[in-house]
Amino acid sequence: MQFFSWGQNSGNLFCILSLSFLFCFGFSFPAAPKDWNRIRFASEGARPPYNYLENNQLAGFEIDLANEICARLKATCEFVPDNWDDLIPHLLSGQYDAIIAAMDMTEERREKILFTKAYVNMPSAFLAQREAAVPDVSPAGLAGKRIGSEARGAHEAFLADTYKQSDLRPYATLEEAILDLGAGRIDLVLGDRDAVGDFLKTRKEGDCCRIVGSAGHDPAYFGDGLGIGLRKDDQELKQTMDSALDALKADGTFARLRAKYFDFELE
Repeated sequence: MQFFSWGQNSGNLFCILSLSFLFCFGFSFPAAPKDWNRIRFASEGARPPYNYLENNQLAGFEIDLANEICARLKATCEFVPDNWDDLIPHLLSGQYDAIIAAMDMTEERREKILFTKAYVNMPSAFLAQREAAVPDVSPAGLAGKRIGSEARGAHEAFLADTYKQSDLRPYATLEEAILDLGAGRIDLVLGDRDAVGDFLKTRKEGDCCRIVGSAGHDPAYFGDGLGIGLRKDDQELKQTMDSALDALKADGTFARLRAKYFDFELE
């Protein structure tokens, strides 16, 4: 009969037992660092000027921004168009590495994915009739004025808390509010600067009105801005992208890209 010799086989047995314990109880070894020499960005291609399709290729402000980020990271950018509802699920399943699609950094989304720092905080703007004199858009300056905004949204909440002496009028859509402004039924409209600017440029009814002031971007109402979406495990990629965004703003590259697509400052 052959008996087990602990001294002779203890090392091998310890290794076998240790590995068995780790696998059985779900432990894993740390993954090797990723080499980010290629970054796959997804976007919807349906929200100009942020992103859109041009000759079946993604283009726009965000695509240019992503290319600048890749240049600073010495990485190759690849772009994947995808449906809005599939962006986060397909990011999490590994079909691409990042989402750059005018995506607001909401708490609900933060539960699922990681975000870089904001690259756009869209300011809000007041519209008035073209001939109206509106020298002051502060709460005191607009006391008694009829102000329209989209119902059940951030602008309505901001006005309710800040412009308590104004006559606030909620509308089903921003478009309806601006049409009533043009008809003289209200005195001002508050909305996102890009949305109101787009209406003035693209709709014939926009001839009625002009932008008379800014309400800025209060994160308490309007959120943390637009960020690049990443998987939560990719903390290193977030840090490098944050550094690239800082460099883009410091050296004037971001301002140059902004001026190409927007005729106003982004906060």
